[in-house]
Amino acid sequence: MRFSPAAIALSLTLAVMSSASIGGRADDDIDARSIALTQTGNQEAGAGRFDNAISWYESALAVDPRNRAAYIAMARAVKAQGLNGKAIRFYKEALELEPNDQVALAEQADVMIAKGAIEQAGKNIARLKTLCRSDCAAVDRLSLASSKATEKQQMQASAVEMKPTVGAAPAPQPN
Repeated sequence: MRFSPAAIALSLTLAVMSSASIGGRADDDIDARSIALTQTGNQEAGAGRFDNAISWYESALAVDPRNRAAYIAMARAVKAQGLNGKAIRFYKEALELEPNDQVALAEQADVMIAKGAIEQAGKNIARLKTLCRSDCAAVDRLSLASSKATEKQQMQASAVEMKPTVGAAPAPQPN
């Protein structure tokens, strides 16, 4: 009997907390304003105004940080500006929301290959191979690009062969 008020209070608290999670939005339910901002950013990117597009994508992500399409579009925009490291980071953000997003995996692997991170790109390619069910052209293309980049790195390493340098030979001394 001593614990009855505490037990009642605890059960009411749990009931209220569980009902709040039932009324929450689903993971795929992206705010319509965020989607509209992403579409405006896509129009700006299509016109080649990548700085403006990035601003729209940032606004879309501020409205709803679960907008995976905005992360992917942001990655494409910064990649177009030559910022491959930032692009990899934005693809990573998209993959944290949906780890099996084949578009994000393929495009991140492509940027990694361009940046020279062949080993990490190989992990994405391997994951794509396990996810791919029907059309695996992207996997084949990325595998080919990865192998070419690996060969290029090996050729560059072998072209810079270090030869030991020896100083001038001492003159022979007469006996």
